[in-house]
Amino acid sequence: MQLIVAATAIAERAGPLVGGLVATLPISAGPVYLFLALDHDSRFIAASAMASLAANAVTGLFALIYILVAQVRGPLASLAVALGFWLTAIFTVRSFQWTLPGALAINAASYLVAVPVARRFRSAKFRPPRRRWYDVPLRAGLVAVLVATVVGLSARVGPTLTGMLAVFPVVLTSLILIFHPRIGGPATAAILANTLPGLVGFAFAMLALHLAAVPLGKAAALILALAISIGWNLTLWLNRHRGW
Repeated sequence: MQLIVAATAIAERAGPLVGGLVATLPISAGPVYLFLALDHDSRFIAASAMASLAANAVTGLFALIYILVAQVRGPLASLAVALGFWLTAIFTVRSFQWTLPGALAINAASYLVAVPVARRFRSAKFRPPRRRWYDVPLRAGLVAVLVATVVGLSARVGPTLTGMLAVFPVVLTSLILIFHPRIGGPATAAILANTLPGLVGFAFAMLALHLAAVPLGKAAALILALAISIGWNLTLWLNRHRGW
């Protein structure tokens, strides 16, 4: 949990770009998959990663809906609309039997819409809010609940629902709860607008986990997925830093 708290603290201090990129590292899905790997075989991990890949498309639209609603509404209304969409969309996505081409196609469709629309919201005046006593317990608690819930239910609900719950946008939700009441919707939306390119990289990480879990083994596949996510976000940061 220290990694989770440290990563979100960096997001608080570094501004929308770095904050958005840090928030899309697997700081919640990573611990979930680590504990799943201790309890399940490689085929279960591969199947869960396929479901996570499909669900990642929904997360991108979750971020976009929050970005748009946060321009004109308060934190509770904005988060409620975005979470309501995520839950409804996941229920729909779960009803399909996903293949790799289908999961890739839904991600392509989602981010080809979300990234261009959100681009104009990526910049905003950003002043880190003063930390309050409950910020760290809130972030750590939300992720701990997610990890315990997903791992505890995994044997009962199977790999598909497990994989979808593993990528519930808990880090984005905690950032919204902490930032929006203090710095406002547009500034918080700027952080989430910068998460969208990083979520594309997370899709590639889940793709790698799905493809590598069986032939390479769980440990190697998890390391590969983490390396892809970090490498993608570093590349995005370098490109933006250089003005590309």
